[in-house]
Amino acid sequence: MGDTDWSVPAEGAVASRFAAPSGELAMVSLGDPAGEPVLLAPGVTGSKEDFVLVAPLLAAAGYHVRSFDLAGQYESAAAGPAPGRRYDYALFLDDMVALLEDAGPAHVLGYSFAGIVAQLVAVERPELVRSLTLMTCPPEPGNSFRGVRGLGPLSWVIGPRLGAALMIWGIETNKNHAPQERLAFVRHRFGFTDRSSVADVIGLMKHAPDVRDRLRAAGIPTLVAVGSNDLWPTGLHAEFAERIGARLAVYRTGHGPCETTPNALVRDMLALFARV
Repeated sequence: MGDTDWSVPAEGAVASRFAAPSGELAMVSLGDPAGEPVLLAPGVTGSKEDFVLVAPLLAAAGYHVRSFDLAGQYESAAAGPAPGRRYDYALFLDDMVALLEDAGPAHVLGYSFAGIVAQLVAVERPELVRSLTLMTCPPEPGNSFRGVRGLGPLSWVIGPRLGAALMIWGIETNKNHAPQERLAFVRHRFGFTDRSSVADVIGLMKHAPDVRDRLRAAGIPTLVAVGSNDLWPTGLHAEFAERIGARLAVYRTGHGPCETTPNALVRDMLALFARV
């Protein structure tokens, strides 16, 4: 794909703020407002800009695409729990439900941690989810880090704060060999993100709820989209997809297909949408 200036919005994108239960969330919209809604949710330490290559492709297919920063992350850093409280699943679930109630039932993509949240929304409010794309979502409930390649066994002894510090250190020091424009943007947004939100999310991911059977019973068309070199082995993703009755798509990339294989990802998302 080459390098991209990730700070530059897609042509025609409209920036706005959404009044969510946790506070104001930064949001970007693209495409015909009369088109079917698509909601793209980034993972922890991510942002709406992670979809700058995907959103124009979906918009060109006639969809109205919205992406946003999770509470505590990048330009939504001021949103979060009440004083004395911590980021929890209810906070992220309520925010996503509010976004979907505002736009109407949508095709939802949840990236990594947001995939866990999207599953919760799908089983609690299935009428709001037209289809579900779980992109590099943790494939196991409970301690979702236990199956991570190489470092899984250490996840039992590494606490949320240390886990968050290690994650941020690995990203900022470019352990995943990102192109320079990408690395510059990632370092830039870390200057805004609430570090406590990252630690709290790492803690949540060590206690991921098991909604696999409920998700399968909901009957929502679902795609599990992963890279062959993802944090979790492809075999775990395949078992997860089979358990929830989803189609599995594997791309020759890592943890971010939306960043490195956007055309293939959108191809499979449009095929999923067509099943609804």
